[in-house]
Amino acid sequence: MGGTRLLYGAMKVTVGGSLKLAFRPWVEGLEYIPAEGPAILASNHLSFSDSFFLPAVLDRKVTFIAKAEYFNTPGVKGRLTAAFFKGVGQLPVDRSGARGAGEAAIKSGIGVLERGELFGIYPEGTRSPDGRLYRGKPGGLARVALATGAPVVPVAMIDTEKIQPPGQVMPKLMRPGIRIGKPLDFSRYQGMEHDRFVLRAVTDEVMYEIMKLSGQEYVDMYATAMKRQLAEAAKAEKAAKGEKAAKGDKAEKDRAGT
Repeated sequence: MGGTRLLYGAMKVTVGGSLKLAFRPWVEGLEYIPAEGPAILASNHLSFSDSFFLPAVLDRKVTFIAKAEYFNTPGVKGRLTAAFFKGVGQLPVDRSGARGAGEAAIKSGIGVLERGELFGIYPEGTRSPDGRLYRGKPGGLARVALATGAPVVPVAMIDTEKIQPPGQVMPKLMRPGIRIGKPLDFSRYQGMEHDRFVLRAVTDEVMYEIMKLSGQEYVDMYATAMKRQLAEAAKAEKAAKGEKAAKGDKAEKDRAGT
């Protein structure tokens, strides 16, 4: 544990300091982060960099969950990647099975909070495909909150998706923002972490607060479902273009043969 804290401290100075110096992120609501004790930071998710910008502006360590693949890739690059993610406070979770992955994430989050630390989570479950805010998944966030009694602090990342859009190699130097809201207390639901209606109500309340902080348009569907729709539409468009090109080639050959 001591080695992990030292590594996190070193990464905070190097990576966090570099991010703050280069991008100068603005922050509102830092006073809502508890000075001590457990708390859940529930944030929207616009960019891969969200898990770096938020810890960079906080005095306390915050632990997020990351794919186990980031930690067990073989080779020198894999070891360096694993060291980096551990250093910035990422916790490996095996996502090979949907239900198993969810349970592992919940168990990991509870462990972080039981140590009196900050646990970061993205209720949408994945990055937004288009900058809008999507429906929160009720399993992880709500169950961890109700099982531990830890307050939930809503967080809105602002413009982080514009720093390095898909396909852009070099990041754009601009000021992203972080807006932090008042902690939410769900002690009234204590002991009801297996009631699906309660889990939905808790999640929706958190997402509503994130929406108010971020100003994002809300979409009442899961981001994963939207990503599937977009992938299927792109596949269909590609197939249609291929069919059109094939017909054009055939017509050209027919004209050449007459």
